[in-house]
Amino acid sequence: MKVDQISKTIIKLRWLIILTVVFLTAFFGIQVGKLTIDADVLSSLPDDDKHAVLLKKIGQNFGGNRMGIVILETDNIYQTSVIEHIRALTDTISKIEGISSVSSLSNIINIKGGDAGIEIGRLVDEYELPNSDEAFDALRQNIANNAMYKGSIVSEDETSCLVVFTLEDDANVNAVASEVIQKTTALELPEKLYYIGSPMLITYIAELMRSDLTLLLPIAFLLIAIILFISFRSLQGVVLPLLSAVIAIVWSLGMMSLLGYSMSMISNNIPIILLAIGSAYTIHVVNRVNQERKFSTQNSISTALAYIMIPVILAAVTTVIGFVSFVFGAYLDMIVDFGLFTALGTFVACLMALFFAPSLLAVLPIRASESSTTKSNHSLIENKLLIPLSKLLFTKTKLILSLWLVAILISLTGILSIQRSVDIQEYFKKGNPTREAERIMVEKFGGTKPVFVHFKGNMQDPEVLKTMMETSNYMEQSPDIYTSMSVAKLISEINLAIMGERTVPEDLAMVEQMWFLLDGNEVMQRFVSEDLQEGIIISKFKSPDNDAKIAFAKYMDEFIDQNSREGCEIQITGMPFVDITMDRSLINSQLGSISIAIIFVIIIVGLMLRSLKNGLLASLPILAAIIILFGLMGITGISLNIATVLVASVALGIGIDYSIHIISHFNEIYEKSQDLKQAITKSLLISGNAIIINVVSVSAGFLVLVFSDMVPLQYFGILIAISMFSSSLGAMTLLPAIIIILHKKTQ
Repeated sequence: MKVDQISKTIIKLRWLIILTVVFLTAFFGIQVGKLTIDADVLSSLPDDDKHAVLLKKIGQNFGGNRMGIVILETDNIYQTSVIEHIRALTDTISKIEGISSVSSLSNIINIKGGDAGIEIGRLVDEYELPNSDEAFDALRQNIANNAMYKGSIVSEDETSCLVVFTLEDDANVNAVASEVIQKTTALELPEKLYYIGSPMLITYIAELMRSDLTLLLPIAFLLIAIILFISFRSLQGVVLPLLSAVIAIVWSLGMMSLLGYSMSMISNNIPIILLAIGSAYTIHVVNRVNQERKFSTQNSISTALAYIMIPVILAAVTTVIGFVSFVFGAYLDMIVDFGLFTALGTFVACLMALFFAPSLLAVLPIRASESSTTKSNHSLIENKLLIPLSKLLFTKTKLILSLWLVAILISLTGILSIQRSVDIQEYFKKGNPTREAERIMVEKFGGTKPVFVHFKGNMQDPEVLKTMMETSNYMEQSPDIYTSMSVAKLISEINLAIMGERTVPEDLAMVEQMWFLLDGNEVMQRFVSEDLQEGIIISKFKSPDNDAKIAFAKYMDEFIDQNSREGCEIQITGMPFVDITMDRSLINSQLGSISIAIIFVIIIVGLMLRSLKNGLLASLPILAAIIILFGLMGITGISLNIATVLVASVALGIGIDYSIHIISHFNEIYEKSQDLKQAITKSLLISGNAIIINVVSVSAGFLVLVFSDMVPLQYFGILIAISMFSSSLGAMTLLPAIIIILHKKTQ
């Protein structure tokens, strides 16, 4: 079936199409109400990465690997009232369902020897809190003498104290963390409280995501509506593009909910992206219909649809490829999900532009005032911008190409300076309480990123425990590891109380006796599995620098290779190791997704335009735009992270639309007229109007992200807007200039 026949069939079936879309939108709208938010990076880790697999296993076997921290800050921790408040925090948190353990100054284990033998109790007697200078001096001394607690529970400057809690592996992270914040805040303590750790970050990001969706989506909607009204001066020109975009959002999010997916910190961008690009295809359709109505209102919709259908399909296919390319090389599942559901939304937006919007246009009345206003508005853009631009293309062709070449060369030097970052703290603005909490943890408590060393063997075997102690001592020589905790350290503390030496006993029977003293203590479940065949060392990594993480990983791998053996197998994992893999994947996924997208775009555009040369030509402006984009990132210091890594493929998918419309119309006109100047000029006049409207509306939609509370999303919006401007400029200047040069050479 030919394009014109398809167009006429769409108009004939307009009521069926409208009713079907209304029904499906209502269905998916109900599903959207069931959509959940999950900002947990851990749940998005892949199942084929050894560090991610071990991290999840530790969570299952040792009471959860999701550690939350409440920081209590005051002028001096060693006061009776402060100790009471720490106890109140500890007791409050321990009663919350979903929390497996809580540790703080008020309940931490203490091992001491005396005339009556070994006593294992609490560092602070809950029935007799210290209330004198002598009692507090003794408490200070106990903490200073215990390597497990020094600088890990109370800061060395005595101004901050930690309450550390662990969530059960199957706990609802957002619900538990929210309850922790709510109930501890309700205590109305005079000290300042900060919240940090994976559960608190996840919850805070989820709240920011809800806030962004609630605030930014309506602003983007309003901005795009204003721009469309100024551009088209008609109600149809505003309603149809926005309605198409909203339907695409509802269908995409509804399908996400229906298939059991949650909205992540990456897929949070889907509504704004679809609002911006989902309206683009309908803008081209409405623009073409308006142009046809200048000459005749009879069959104007089907005629316009026949002309615009192939370029719109091409634009949608290339955009879908840009999003689907995230499937290849992405480390986090949340990025894969983002790519798939944004691609789905793009496909739906294309369907709405080609089926739903023309159907509505066919049933809505034509207003003469709207038609004349539109005509006048278009003439202004044509006379003031597009016609002068077309003349400039022929008189300053080499200058235009030279300026683009200079911009590309400057950008290539900037690309060499691009920095990468996978630190989730960069999601928050400076001065944010979460960033302040991170600063306190790094400066006073050795950081927040958990490190786990996993041992497999008989945990009561003295040789295994000695290796565990050797591993701890070796780890703590790293400048980024302050202290560590394990069952081996507990045994060595008991041995210190009995024998006067902080070492693991040589005799198995002695270890078993000491183990009996620890048995039943709640801290044991954090260090040893129930069958005593697995154990872990728990520590924290300080530096956010990726090179420091790589150096530490190499440092530990050397030790593990030399000491792991049958009966004592050693593995290491934790967020520093996950960060290393994530950082590596930023480059791999970026190169992989862009390469795949470019290759497929060139092939598909070439096939549909029946010329590989046209496919290459259509890709040149967007390639130049992407080079400029990365150059700006390097020059301005915007880092490549899990949000900005999406920019290039998104920009490629959206930005190539402009080149496709220009080259499609050029080929169509040149084939009929064989007049190069006429073909270039008419192509700009036909497509340029819609491109300008599209760029302004899409950029406005993305620039709304500047008001996001999440920093990478601010940069994401700015970078997409810049790439849209540069790709549209490339489509209307670089592409025509190249076409002019090539045609002059063949003549």
